[in-house]
Amino acid sequence: MRVVAKFGGTSLGSGDRINRAADSVAAAVAAGHEIAVVASAMGNTTDELLDEIKFDADEPDRAEIVSMGERTSVRMLKAALSARGVDALFVEPERDGWPIVTDSRGEVNAEKTRARATELAEKMDGTVPVITGFLAENEEGGVTTLGRGGSDTTAVMLGTYMDADEVVIVTDVEGVMTGDPSVVEGARNVGQITVDELRNLSFRGAEVVAPSALSYKDDDLHVRVVHYQHGDLLAGGTSVTGKFENLIDMRESPLACMTVAGRAIRNRPGILADLSTALGDSEINIDAVASGMDSITFYVDTEYAERAENILHQEVIGEDSLSSVTVDDPIAVIRVTGGELPNQPGIIHELVQPVADAHINIHDMITSATSVALFVDWDDREKTLEILQDHFQQ
Repeated sequence: MRVVAKFGGTSLGSGDRINRAADSVAAAVAAGHEIAVVASAMGNTTDELLDEIKFDADEPDRAEIVSMGERTSVRMLKAALSARGVDALFVEPERDGWPIVTDSRGEVNAEKTRARATELAEKMDGTVPVITGFLAENEEGGVTTLGRGGSDTTAVMLGTYMDADEVVIVTDVEGVMTGDPSVVEGARNVGQITVDELRNLSFRGAEVVAPSALSYKDDDLHVRVVHYQHGDLLAGGTSVTGKFENLIDMRESPLACMTVAGRAIRNRPGILADLSTALGDSEINIDAVASGMDSITFYVDTEYAERAENILHQEVIGEDSLSSVTVDDPIAVIRVTGGELPNQPGIIHELVQPVADAHINIHDMITSATSVALFVDWDDREKTLEILQDHFQQ
């Protein structure tokens, strides 16, 4: 089996941890597996280097300075592997065999990177390449970087381009947990999670795998997250499944837009839970929720609109913080979903502007880490869908 193992800064934060990392790699090699290693800078080296740049350094100089963290890590880990009788070599920018190339805009040149990664993979028979994470090389041969979380990106990208069976992210958490173990009791490991679930968690603060890395995962590549103390690269942790797919989906049936208004809503703890529970107790599914300073809007199937209005009205007359409920229907919703959405500056404008140019009124818009939902009049649904398909899937 061919595995790309990425060791984060915490897992390489001391000599003892480097020894632990080297032991796990050596064990996997001894078991007959092909292993490529991606190494982050030891501990907080990168942040410490950045903090010490107290002068007006240009980007090439900054990249060279911060690269020293990863350059040190690969030398340390290569030496630790050699001490265990493992044939290893360190791979860094500006040396023969370096795989990751960026273009003039600082974006990864996929064609060149894939070709170089393939060449590197062909040299893995009996040899472990130890590759600097986070770093890249521009077309002139200078050092560039892949941004925050770049070591994760390096690992998953190379896992795909090197035709690896699995990428193992070795970090300071035992995979994905049901909650933050430092905050909640009884937090446990999640054995499996989809890329969509993990990316949404990552964009909302879960520091497990950098969101940018997941864009490079395909269906055939297994990705797993394990704790550095686990010691076994080939078992345990959380498996990340699936791949991102760009999708434009229109709900087939119309929705009713139900808005509950009240000047004191924002100061009334639990009001959203109370309203949602009232609808749920009557087995009315909520398709979407939007909230403002003085209102909460629920989107439900028009089939249940009258019953939902009566339920919410009972809540209004029984709650001093609420003043009224109104209904607008039929409403259509078109959802645009894609793993690359968060990495596209101006994507909201690109989606909304052509719809506005067609004089279609957008009733509401709800966004998440990887999706945008547009709510329009039911009669405008086909035209909106056509516009979004033309602009997003071109």
